[in-house]
Amino acid sequence: MDLLFTLGSFLVALAILISVHEFGHFWVARRLGVKVLRFSIGFGPPLLRRQRDPDSTEYVLAGIPLGGYVKMLDEREGEVPPDQLHRAFNRQPLWKRSAIVAAGPLFNFAFAILAYWAVFLAGDTGLRPLIGAVAPESIAAEAGFQRGDELLRIGERASPTWEGAVFAFMAEALDGKDLPVRVRDASGSELDRWVSGERLADLPEDPNLLDRLGLSPLRPPLPAVIGELTPGEPAEQAGLRVGDRILAADGAPVKDWRDWVQLVRDHPGLELRVEVGRGGERLELTVVPRILEADGVRIGRIGAGVQTRDDLMDPYRVEIRYGPFSALGQSVAKTLDMSQLMLRVMGRMLIGQASVENLSGPITIAETAGRTASYGLDYFIKFLAVVSISLGVLNLLPIPILDGGHLLYFFIEWVKGSPLSEQAQLHGQKIGLVLLATLMTLAFYVDLSRLFG
Repeated sequence: MDLLFTLGSFLVALAILISVHEFGHFWVARRLGVKVLRFSIGFGPPLLRRQRDPDSTEYVLAGIPLGGYVKMLDEREGEVPPDQLHRAFNRQPLWKRSAIVAAGPLFNFAFAILAYWAVFLAGDTGLRPLIGAVAPESIAAEAGFQRGDELLRIGERASPTWEGAVFAFMAEALDGKDLPVRVRDASGSELDRWVSGERLADLPEDPNLLDRLGLSPLRPPLPAVIGELTPGEPAEQAGLRVGDRILAADGAPVKDWRDWVQLVRDHPGLELRVEVGRGGERLELTVVPRILEADGVRIGRIGAGVQTRDDLMDPYRVEIRYGPFSALGQSVAKTLDMSQLMLRVMGRMLIGQASVENLSGPITIAETAGRTASYGLDYFIKFLAVVSISLGVLNLLPIPILDGGHLLYFFIEWVKGSPLSEQAQLHGQKIGLVLLATLMTLAFYVDLSRLFG
């Protein structure tokens, strides 16, 4: 994927989500009578700055785009003129301060709800969850899944698409209970298949969920027709042309493109006598796949791509569309489901029941931003919704320095009837910095591990 496109998509996503979060603090502070001195997207030296007059808010776009902040009038950060004391944050009653701090994460959740609402209203396209293959002796095989089964409901969750099915398996697996999966089999009959809760227990920490279950989506057979050739590679050197249909190899018929790919992979450096159909004629060519090392295994490669049709996947696609009110209900439910799943996975990570591989740092987020943006606007909007929920959940954790940490201080103030001492708050901030730095370091480590294998 183009590096500049990925980087640009990442920066756009950051700008949107940071703006949403900080606007929450800003908007509620202004509505509750607190003076906002600065609204900044990014940290460090300002690149752009705008201020209508000395008494109004200064809007800043800074050079380090990994966050933002809203600076409010506060006696703890500088002298406040006597006539402005009523507008200082620290002079506000507890409920106002709590509302201002909570507004950032709550706006992240509100943004996710709005994003999902727009997607559901416009129509969310996905692939029908039709099973193409079941791996022998897998979890799915034990449960009795068959080729041609369509997943209708997983536990209490409907699964109209593979995306919904994967999410439902992840969410339901956390309970560790035997899971009923409603399917429509190849004959059209509906029945339940029961998946072992014990076998499901470790699924959420495995990124290849379907592989771990032993399920493969049903895909339309691709005809073995050459769609593209890489210059200088064995396919071109052997005389293959775009539009050639592979009929047989070494005397054995080639059923489809997957069959042809497997043959090429299984013959590194060996001659393949290939029969092709071209313009009504049947020709025989000889191709020798180039040897390629992949995960310590020698495979063959010829530098040819398949010819595809835009309508090939039409029978497998499904569109989910709701009216305005139904879409709102679905988007709220989706946001709550995602938030709950993230919290439960975090909890499992803390007690060692889930892998840190669930963490995603800036590198993974940037790659996903670029990939979803390349798929289309609806995919990018859904990506923004997920990251916005993550930011909301993370910021509400009771860690000093995060919004949740400030809310924890306010809760203690409410219980004891007076604020924590400045020294206690300072110690908490130091602990919060260490925890946050550790989390960021771990996320970077996981990112780099993924990147370099």
